[in-house]
Amino acid sequence: MQSRANPHQRRALLAAILASSMAFIDSSALNVALPALQAGLGATGAQLLWVVNAYLLMLAALILFGGALGDSVGRKRVFGAGIGVFLLASLGCGLAPTIELLIAARVLQGLGGALMIPSSLARISAMFPASGRGRAIGTWSSATTLVTIAGPVLGGVLAGAGLWRGIFLINLPLGLLALAALARLPADAPVSAAPPIDYPGAALAPL
Repeated sequence: MQSRANPHQRRALLAAILASSMAFIDSSALNVALPALQAGLGATGAQLLWVVNAYLLMLAALILFGGALGDSVGRKRVFGAGIGVFLLASLGCGLAPTIELLIAARVLQGLGGALMIPSSLARISAMFPASGRGRAIGTWSSATTLVTIAGPVLGGVLAGAGLWRGIFLINLPLGLLALAALARLPADAPVSAAPPIDYPGAALAPL
């Protein structure tokens, strides 16, 4: 029975925690900072709703596609691509000069989240044996829960200081650390029994 995780397993768990933290902290911190964001960009109420819902729509519509794509081409590859897309989108959100560009960047964030979230858990399951998998997933769940709880506090502090853009920019160091941990993990092979991906259906899912 394995009592301690090896270095590859620890890196897989760290990458999964950091990547999931980016996704969850955005949602919980942003809700508190919406009034400051609205004032900063002169957004209408409808536009403010789209700042939240554009991300959630893409995430919900494409998360099954993200999992299927990981099975088809390799979970590490899709996980890394999802982190990269989420990082670029977070930078776009943090620097967006208009509400329209912020909403567009939030759409891209949702795509990145849909690619990285299912692959992060799949990597944990693949890297840990059955005897240690439950503990690893419990550690991931506990860490992401703490981040989600801390999100509103962080959002309130940043919004109060006039730094609501920091809610998005804080993802940059988290994502870079996640990519660094992921880069030191071995590649995984696609799942041989993975069914064909319905790309047209995935493209139409958010509509």
